[in-house]
Amino acid sequence: MWSLTALYASIIIGWIAYQQYQPKLLVQFKFTEFTFLIIVSQAIILSITPLIAGKLGDRYRFKSGTRLPIISSGISFAAMVFMAVAFTLLGNPGEIFKWILPVLIILWLIAMSIFTSPALSTIETFFPVDKLPKAMAVLTITANLLYALEPVIIDVIDFLGAPVTFITGGVLVFLSGYSMKKNAMSLFSKNNGREDAAPDSPIVFNSTRSSYGYIFILGVVLGLATTFLFNLFPEVLQLKLSGMLQHYSSKIVLVGILVVSGILALPFSNVVNLYGMKRSFWFGAAITALSTAGIFGFNSSVVVLVMLIIFSIGFSVLSVSSLPLAIVKSNFDEKVFCVGIFFSGVAVPDGVVEILLY
Repeated sequence: MWSLTALYASIIIGWIAYQQYQPKLLVQFKFTEFTFLIIVSQAIILSITPLIAGKLGDRYRFKSGTRLPIISSGISFAAMVFMAVAFTLLGNPGEIFKWILPVLIILWLIAMSIFTSPALSTIETFFPVDKLPKAMAVLTITANLLYALEPVIIDVIDFLGAPVTFITGGVLVFLSGYSMKKNAMSLFSKNNGREDAAPDSPIVFNSTRSSYGYIFILGVVLGLATTFLFNLFPEVLQLKLSGMLQHYSSKIVLVGILVVSGILALPFSNVVNLYGMKRSFWFGAAITALSTAGIFGFNSSVVVLVMLIIFSIGFSVLSVSSLPLAIVKSNFDEKVFCVGIFFSGVAVPDGVVEILLY
C-alpha cells in the first residue's frame, strides 16, 4: 500500500510540474500558438489513454498472470520522457531541435497517464472489498495534502529550475514504480508469480457483465467535483468572499477544502463500509451538487462558507467511495479496463472546461 501511495504521490508531483512548466516552455520557445492544440490534445489523451492502458493491463493479466508489465513499461517510458525533456532543456536546443519540445510535451502526457489506471487498479488485488474505502482514504489524504502544498512544491520546483525538476521527476517516478513492482512481485511469488491465483484472493469474482456506462458516470461525477474545485471555484470565491479574504487569495480556501476533505477521508471510509459504497457515493454526489449550486447561487459570505464545508464532506465521500464502487461494478475479466473507464470519466469534465475556458 505504501509503495502504491508513493507512486501515486510521484504522479501528482509530476502533474504539478507539468502544469507549472508547460505554459512557461511554450512561451520560452515561442510555441504559444500551439497552446490550444495542446489543451485539446491533453483532453483527448487523458480520456483515451486510460482505456488503452486498461485493455493492455487485462491482456497481460491473463497472458503472463500479472498486469505489472504494462505498469513497468509505462513507468519506464515516463522516466525516459522526464529525462529527455531535462537534457533537451540543458542542451538549450536551437531553432531546429526546439521543435522536439511540443512532441515531448505530448509524450509526457501519454507517459504520465498510461500507467496510472493499471497501477491504481492493483488496489483491488491487495485488499478485500471491505478494505477498499480505507485504502482509498490513504490515497485521498496523500493527494489532498500534496495539492494543498502545491504552492510550496511550486516554490521548490522554481528553485530547482526546469532541467533539475524533470530529472528529479524521472527519478521519483522510477524509484516509486520499482518499489511497487518489487513489493507486488514479492506478493505474487507466493502465487507462482500470478496475481489472481491465490485461493484466498481478495478479488470479487463478479461473473456479470461490467457496467461500463455506470462506471463512466462514477468517474464523471468525481471529475465534475474536482473540476469545479480547481477550475471554477477560485474566481467565484475570490468575488464572494472578498470581504473575508481581503489581501488573501481564494486559493487559501481551496487549501482548507483539501485539508478538511483529506482529514475526513479516513473516518468516512468506515461510514462507507457501514452504509455501502453505492448509497454513500450517491449521497456524496447529492450534497456535492447541492453545495456547489449554493456556492454559485448565494452571495452571503457566511452561507458560502457553510456550503464549502458541506462540499468538503461530499468531496471526501466521493473520493473514498467512487473507485471502489467502480471496481465492484466491473467483471473479473475486465478489472483494469473498467478502472481505465473510470479515469477516463474523471478526465472528461476537466478537459471540456479547459477547452471552454481557453
